[in-house]
Amino acid sequence: MAWKIVERKIGKAGGLKQRTQRQREWDKKYGESNWETGYTIDGEFVSQEKAFDLVYYKSYQEHFKNNPADLEELIHLAKKLRNPHSEITSAVDLQVPAIMKYLDENSLTLNGKEIVDIGSYGASSHAISIRLSPLTIKCCLDSKISLEKFWQEKKCLAIWTNTNDIV
Repeated sequence: MAWKIVERKIGKAGGLKQRTQRQREWDKKYGESNWETGYTIDGEFVSQEKAFDLVYYKSYQEHFKNNPADLEELIHLAKKLRNPHSEITSAVDLQVPAIMKYLDENSLTLNGKEIVDIGSYGASSHAISIRLSPLTIKCCLDSKISLEKFWQEKKCLAIWTNTNDIV
């Protein structure tokens, strides 16, 4: 048994209603629990959940390594992080969890007094909001594109199938 990619460039997950409708369609077409969204990394299909660590988190990790002033500013400015885009649209929030995971794994805490938006949706709260947006962060797998571009354009749909069925 193996994953077989059946759709490429499936686009943005969208809000809760849109995601639920697409998932129902995939359940109907491919069978419940028989499909997964993800990415091809080093020639292998990787679920979106695993790709979070391999791509999303790692891209922020590399950014903070290469831009320590951004990390320092964030720590001293923020008491809390938020993603206004996901709050308004019910879209999935990945940037705040990625940054919080980085802070946790490096025993760092936010010591500021402000709520800092991460992203560029609407009027951003601070300059650091744009610098830490996934539209600005370079993808760890391809520094020529943003994390957001990779995450949206490289996403694919795979189904679980017998290896004999793979074309």
